[in-house]
Amino acid sequence: MLLKKQFSTAAASPVTRIIEAASQIILGKEAQIRMSLACLLARGHLLIEDIPGVGKTTLAHVLARSLGLQFQRIQFTSDMLPADILGVSVYERESGAFRFHPGPIFAQVILADEVNRATPKTQSALLEAMEEHQVTAEGETRKLPEPFFVIATQNPSDQVGTFPLPESQLDRFLMRIELGYPDRGAERALLSGTDRRDLVANLAPCLSPAELVVLQGQAQRVHVAPALLDYVQAIVDYTRRSPDFSGGLSPRAALALVHSARAWALIEGRDKVIPEDVQAVVPGVAGHRLRPAHDATRRIDVSAMLLAGVPIP
Repeated sequence: MLLKKQFSTAAASPVTRIIEAASQIILGKEAQIRMSLACLLARGHLLIEDIPGVGKTTLAHVLARSLGLQFQRIQFTSDMLPADILGVSVYERESGAFRFHPGPIFAQVILADEVNRATPKTQSALLEAMEEHQVTAEGETRKLPEPFFVIATQNPSDQVGTFPLPESQLDRFLMRIELGYPDRGAERALLSGTDRRDLVANLAPCLSPAELVVLQGQAQRVHVAPALLDYVQAIVDYTRRSPDFSGGLSPRAALALVHSARAWALIEGRDKVIPEDVQAVVPGVAGHRLRPAHDATRRIDVSAMLLAGVPIP
């Protein structure tokens, strides 16, 4: 009980401030804000997929500013090259040598805007950075700053000029979320309120990068009972046996479920994971990792299918 009290005083307060500050700018989307924050507390990368104009980029800006992190935006286009992301060596006449000029990837938060408008070769430039928090360019490996997050936005794959992300790239994202249209009340407040860009510019950090690292450490210490691990394994096993999916969840996806559930429990002010925490993060963690085996499954909510098909132990 002492640990739970420590979590509620040391962790819930800054988490609550972040959620409240973000909710003042991203109206009517508290569930998506909580999911995004859980992703970052679990040390994961976030993919936001939706149509243009619903606030994907604004949400990424809000998260970076509220967490007090150094921020870089990379606008992905079809003619972008990997060197535009990683950096390039330039010959300097004064020194008579080449000097490496770091690219925008060397920041704590990277907004990969419209990532699926770039070619697969350019998309793959993010793989090493997302997985190992380092960049190998021109034969030399350079560490990225800590903490390091990639928040990518993606337009629907049926839109003109998009290149679908390969499975290996999708699997690097701990979560994928969708924002969707705001409800009528939130949209009315948006139309009659202050410009969102002005609100983002005036947003003060809710915590420092050092405090964020502390919160991430607390998320890792949230207790997961053996029965809860049984539940996670049952969900993973169901996806591997079900004929509705062309492939099941990998061990990395199982770890993602556990890490995300821990972060969600921390946001809720608990020192242990309960089944509802796993159920809350299943849509974000599993949705982009599962491919329906036939057209009938494509019209079914994947997360709802998993939760209905796997009983709580």
